[in-house]
Amino acid sequence: MSCVPVGAPVADDGDEVCANCGKQGTDAVKLKDCTACRLVKYCGVDCQRAHRKLHKKACKQRVAEQKDEQLYSQGHERPEGDFCPICTLPIPLPMDDHSGFMVCCMKRICRGCAMAAQKRGMSDCPFCRTPLPDNDADRLAMIQARVAKKDADAIYFLGGQYWAGRLGLQKDMGKAVELYTKAAELGSIEALFSLGGAYERGVGVEQDKIKAVEFLTKSAISLWQVMLKVDAIETRSFRETAKRGQKQANQTMGSDCHRSMNIVR
Repeated sequence: MSCVPVGAPVADDGDEVCANCGKQGTDAVKLKDCTACRLVKYCGVDCQRAHRKLHKKACKQRVAEQKDEQLYSQGHERPEGDFCPICTLPIPLPMDDHSGFMVCCMKRICRGCAMAAQKRGMSDCPFCRTPLPDNDADRLAMIQARVAKKDADAIYFLGGQYWAGRLGLQKDMGKAVELYTKAAELGSIEALFSLGGAYERGVGVEQDKIKAVEFLTKSAISLWQVMLKVDAIETRSFRETAKRGQKQANQTMGSDCHRSMNIVR
């Protein structure tokens, strides 16, 4: 398709028009959005190429705005891992002061639930009931058992031990980054964030600011997507509960009505 450029972007008075030639969209002429910014439409590839120089600046600006909107319009909620899996309440910040991390199941338990378990005479893990390890060797063995099962949280946690040189391990930044990378591939948002920090500072890996931004951006977007998924699950669960409650209420009302009719008779 060959179009004659009109020289400047065509104003849209309500009808969809090609930004280059001004041709209106019809059943015969299907206009397609600019796939990058979605601001303008074109009747064909020729028009899109011809209009590229005029549109390039606005297109790049809108793409940058969309990235900012995606990064900053969401993500103010606490992530799923910030909630105690037993009482489901958010753990107060800083979390290390108000919770304990269980290496047996990779769960963070709030101090309140841990104290409640102790008062009931339970000395095992409050979540999975596994006996708590007594030394670093046993803790490391539990972590490695979870790592062998490709648990992303365990792999990330083990990377942190190599990073800091804890649990009897020699400090090894390169090994830590290797484990962070593996955990990130398995879906760990924390690993993406840690990789961003490692590449930003050049610790355990060659410094690369571009990669640092990529990993930090992915971690922010992934956190937003997780929160959307959690919200969707909670909404669906609420609706299903409401439907079950309504069904039970209807059944109860029906049986009560039937009994009342029998009494009247």
